[in-house]
Amino acid sequence: MMLDRVDDARKRIQDAVAALARPVNIMEVCGTHTVAIFRSGIRSALPSSVKLLSGPGCPVCVTDPGYIDRVMDLAARDDCLVATYGDMIRVPGKNGSLETMNRSNVHVVLSSDDAVHLAREHPKKTVVFVAVGFETTTPATAVAVMTAEKMNLNNFCILSAHKLVVPAMQALLSDPNNKIDAFLCPGHVSVIIGSEAYRPVVEQFRRPCVVAGFEPIQVLEGIAEICRQLADELPQVTSLYNAVVTPRGNTRAWKLIETYFEPYDGPWRGLGCIPRGSLRLKPCYERFDALVRFGIEEIPGQEPEGCLCGRVLCGLIDPPQCGFFGSVCTPDTPVGPCMVSSEGACSAWYKYGRRGTIHGK
Repeated sequence: MMLDRVDDARKRIQDAVAALARPVNIMEVCGTHTVAIFRSGIRSALPSSVKLLSGPGCPVCVTDPGYIDRVMDLAARDDCLVATYGDMIRVPGKNGSLETMNRSNVHVVLSSDDAVHLAREHPKKTVVFVAVGFETTTPATAVAVMTAEKMNLNNFCILSAHKLVVPAMQALLSDPNNKIDAFLCPGHVSVIIGSEAYRPVVEQFRRPCVVAGFEPIQVLEGIAEICRQLADELPQVTSLYNAVVTPRGNTRAWKLIETYFEPYDGPWRGLGCIPRGSLRLKPCYERFDALVRFGIEEIPGQEPEGCLCGRVLCGLIDPPQCGFFGSVCTPDTPVGPCMVSSEGACSAWYKYGRRGTIHGK
């Protein structure tokens, strides 16, 4: 049965591409999709005219270099403890990474709730939670702020690098150099924002937006649906992940985000300053904002000279086209975040790039 579905999806892709008679560039927005595509060898199952572009779907990767530098500065203070998810530990800034810091000031946490408990356990230190992620993780940060407020924890704050996916998609398509014909939309984020959140992309730019799950067959069927829409010249918002994605998304999670955060024009690695593409705490909660508490100015940083992570994140190049890839920059000696994160495009290319078969096929 599964092989029949694989064969059917591949045939639909081939038929649509034959009708188009031109190359097709599909961007998978989600880093989890990128890894799933490489791990299962989906690229080898596609016609040569169908190219998959890895987009800005890794939250660690799109975090502006200046943010990393601010985290490093806070971790160097004697009055601070930095609480972070483990995937941020090795991301390099201009002065190294958190891995190279005094580790007594850096605590790896598994949840935002752990960061709140850390503040309770260390009342003489200010705990700064490294709040990185898209709409998927933002509600948990909102809950942490809500909990800290209820507990009157004056030594807890967040440094927000939360970002919104749809403005990034619009920014990519607004670039005249973009190569994107359609988007394979992220599954996890879509659970929160809902499939209808992509409608402005379809209406403004006439690009198909298809939500898919992460199993190889789900990805293939998502690509098949994209190719059909392109061949029919009828771009639509379509969800093939209806088991968990609804048109409106998780309204309770959205309510949390809207209660505690507001969108603003914030910096992204590679994409620059995206209008209303980042999230910060609302003024009524600014006592929990590390930028306000420590009087920090948000200054965009610069990528390391020679690092092309920004171009990779925009789908303008594949990782092997960076001169650092596989030589200067490896998982053991990463120069940019796309090689650090397990969901980074460079990491996926390095780990799986020589594989070429779909499991079970």
